[in-house]
Amino acid sequence: MTNLRQDAWTKDEDAILAEVTLRHIREGSTQLVAFEEVGEKLTRTPAACGFRWNSLIRKQYEKAIAEAKKVRKERNKRKGKQLVSQSCDNSFSFNAEVSNRNEEEKSLSLNEIIVFLQQLQSEGPSAKNLEAENKALLSRLQHMKKENGTLKNKLDKVNKEYESVCRDYKEVLQIMERARKLTEVPVRN
Repeated sequence: MTNLRQDAWTKDEDAILAEVTLRHIREGSTQLVAFEEVGEKLTRTPAACGFRWNSLIRKQYEKAIAEAKKVRKERNKRKGKQLVSQSCDNSFSFNAEVSNRNEEEKSLSLNEIIVFLQQLQSEGPSAKNLEAENKALLSRLQHMKKENGTLKNKLDKVNKEYESVCRDYKEVLQIMERARKLTEVPVRN
């Protein structure tokens, strides 16, 4: 486990914290994820990064935060249009309660839907990759089982041959011992 730092923040660390957090805001990620990433880079806790961001750095980057939010909003709009054009066959129905919400609430729920669909879309290929990897691993496992069986058979054969050689060796020793006894000349006094 790495030791977490408790020393003072440097200007470089503040800049890293600001850059990563702004990137996460632009990309539609959460600040918590940004704080975790920065924490790993700087060996600090995500809580320390969040505290530093909220207590000091955020105030210095208000314009950059506003710009990052604009970029995120434009990006979400573009992706939303792409999703709508790709799935025009799908129909969405909104009940009367939803349609009575004000525009800001509608855009928030629409953004949430877009983010959800993006996550779902990004998880799709990874699930397919996992399935393909799983099939490849199962195939490899079957191959290894066959190879293991072949090696066990070879080992059994070698063990049997070894036992046979040991028996033959013992028999040769016994024959030599008998021959020695036969050739012994009795000692006469």
